[in-house]
Amino acid sequence: MLRICFVMLPLSMALISTLQTALAADSVTDMYEAKTYQGADGQTLPYRFLTPEKIEQGKSYPLVLFMHGAGERGTDNEKQIIHYFAAELIKPENRAKYPCFVVCPQCPTECRWVEVDWALPSHTMPEKPSAPLGLALELVDKLAAELPVDKGRIYVTGLSMGGFGTWDAIQRRPEFFAAAIPICGGGDTAEAPKLKNMPIWAFHGDRDRSVRPSRTEMMTEAIWQAGGKPKMTIYPGVEHNSWDQTYANPEVWAWLFAQKRP
Repeated sequence: MLRICFVMLPLSMALISTLQTALAADSVTDMYEAKTYQGADGQTLPYRFLTPEKIEQGKSYPLVLFMHGAGERGTDNEKQIIHYFAAELIKPENRAKYPCFVVCPQCPTECRWVEVDWALPSHTMPEKPSAPLGLALELVDKLAAELPVDKGRIYVTGLSMGGFGTWDAIQRRPEFFAAAIPICGGGDTAEAPKLKNMPIWAFHGDRDRSVRPSRTEMMTEAIWQAGGKPKMTIYPGVEHNSWDQTYANPEVWAWLFAQKRP
């Protein structure tokens, strides 16, 4: 029996579609600057980057790392910002309420954020991060060192393949990230004790046929068993797309930006 399960009614898909249409794709690509990160070994990682509307001297700002799903892999440096996540953070009210840096790297087509089989009921965390995830973490380190980033408010979220990436990133850096929102992903339950002090809100649809809902349930239960208090939302009647309504929910953003690493 799981110790916690916050169930929310799904938003109307028609409403979500209307909201997405209201923010045209070209406005998202205009707001997120296209950049490329080159690692020490010469490998490159395309990414999109959003800065706070106004950077005030002497102030520092949160940084959000977003990891996309398998369908957005490639080299066009654009598909990774098609989801509601990117559009939500450029809405004027959110730009004003949550000024932050946002980094959205793009994973190459032939790679994964975590090199594991998503269909399996469980997996063991690979010894080393995948090449794209390693580059993404390097990039975050570089941005945090060079920009006025609040080191106590670095967040990570991702969907599907990126949900796996989110779990993997926080397992590798439990003292680095201030909070995480993994959506329809899965992690290594053996690593759960590392996450007992991290604020986590995990999401999944109970009819997901691409990634088993048990992957999210097992991770949150393992963290509870280790002494943590993660939040979990299982959407009734929802299949794989459990991210649109998550990122469209103002409560999710209010929760995320309220978290701060001690």
